[in-house]
Amino acid sequence: MTKRPELKTQRLLLRLGTAADIPAILQYYQLNRAYLEPFEPQRPANFYTHEFWQTVLAARETDFFNGSGVKLLMWLQSEPQTLIGTINLNTIVRGALHGATLGYSLSAQHQGQGYMTEAGQRLITYAFDELNLHRIMANYMPHNHRSANVLKRLGFQIEGTARDYLFINGQWQDHVLTSLINSNWQIAEP
Repeated sequence: MTKRPELKTQRLLLRLGTAADIPAILQYYQLNRAYLEPFEPQRPANFYTHEFWQTVLAARETDFFNGSGVKLLMWLQSEPQTLIGTINLNTIVRGALHGATLGYSLSAQHQGQGYMTEAGQRLITYAFDELNLHRIMANYMPHNHRSANVLKRLGFQIEGTARDYLFINGQWQDHVLTSLINSNWQIAEP
């Protein structure tokens, strides 16, 4: 991958983060700390520091350019300094899989307004049409009804439940496994 993605929707801009975004990133995570913690892995002690995010953003840039991940920040087009969430294609694998895992978060105050569905639709189009992925997987904890509903609206199909799948908020959590298949996938020309 060579061109940094800037994906637009009706209301959102999805793009890789830069060093200039670190204050907004820190504000997003500080404001939503209590809301997001039950759904995410435990954070390192330096998570809320400028230095931590410099390292993370550099790693995300490397992941993008080596084709192993696309980790985007969600901004409101009407308020371009307002970070409202994240949406990621993690662990992109080629070969026999041509797949990735979808991950996302959204600020507490922007829940229930269709932003995550809008961002998800745009990232799926990018993943299937531009990255030529065949399969996107997404997983959610059984009690996370909002996430279940987003994935259902995006067309993901439930494949089963994995016991003690991810270590979230200090404990192993079961997850419902879902996937979305690109029915128009074709072998890329060498």
